[in-house]
Amino acid sequence: MTARLGTVLGILTLAVATHAAADPPKLSLPLDCELGRTCYIEDYVDTDPGPGQRDYTCGIKSRDDHRGIDFMLLSFEDMEAGVNVLAAAPGIVAATRDGMADTPVTAETRDAIRGQECGNAVRVDHGDGWQTLYCHMRRGSISVGKGDSVEAGDVLGQVGLSGLTNAPHVHLGVLRDGKIVDPFTPGAVDTCGAPLDQSLWQTALPYDPAGLFTAGFSNSVPEFEAVRSGAARASDAQPDQPLVLYGHVFYAQPGDRLSLSARGPEGEVFVHEITLDAPQAQLFRAFGRKAPQGGWPSGDYRGYVRLTRGETVLAVRHADITVTP
Repeated sequence: MTARLGTVLGILTLAVATHAAADPPKLSLPLDCELGRTCYIEDYVDTDPGPGQRDYTCGIKSRDDHRGIDFMLLSFEDMEAGVNVLAAAPGIVAATRDGMADTPVTAETRDAIRGQECGNAVRVDHGDGWQTLYCHMRRGSISVGKGDSVEAGDVLGQVGLSGLTNAPHVHLGVLRDGKIVDPFTPGAVDTCGAPLDQSLWQTALPYDPAGLFTAGFSNSVPEFEAVRSGAARASDAQPDQPLVLYGHVFYAQPGDRLSLSARGPEGEVFVHEITLDAPQAQLFRAFGRKAPQGGWPSGDYRGYVRLTRGETVLAVRHADITVTP
């Protein structure tokens, strides 16, 4: 789950006036990472005005009412090591929020963050009605204050896990006169891929339609329908049950690789790689281990499913399960 800001930006919402047309800011990456190597884009702006989702290419890499671009880290361990959030363009810091815990959202905690879905955040004003918003930053990491001048590439703070999210990333929102703008197609919605010269990016960012719907643990190899419906997902297991990790893939190509790995209280449980051999709109793969003699140690286990093409990371999903006596 990544942030769905909707119309709620909490204390970071600012009143803006309408301005005459002016050159928009040209944007650089908002993370200190290498796209496709140490980070990737998971969700784009939703260009579908109704229910459902559609990204700027008319693909499915968005979420209903998603109002920004999600730049994802590859793991929680990367977040713990510290990855800087960077100003995407020169400007003046208009607002900040800090102090929210870096905690994955759950059904039980969602109401507690209502109105603060963006989490710890920074908003930068670029003049002429243009602003950028950086969400889900790490508590205590924000290094700028209201009124500070920043240049493109200046450090604003670090990637965190605050607000409406359950995976470490920065949500970049781009606004013009308070309205969301898709930086890939700033002047044309629903064009199914605008010419590159219409993008706000200083350097064109690659797009690939392939990705991962989800990953999960199960106590056995699940049926595909159970994967698609969510019924396959298990949140806990007994010490004598198998631990099976699965990944639900879309638009994979022959030669793409799917890596499934899991770690627990005593270290590595398994690492397994599968080479996909046929193009498919959807597929799933699973791998797991039977319980060792004496059973799995009690505690929390985390799995990662990673989709790669050549040396390029296309998507990563994680899953958690707890072994209880």
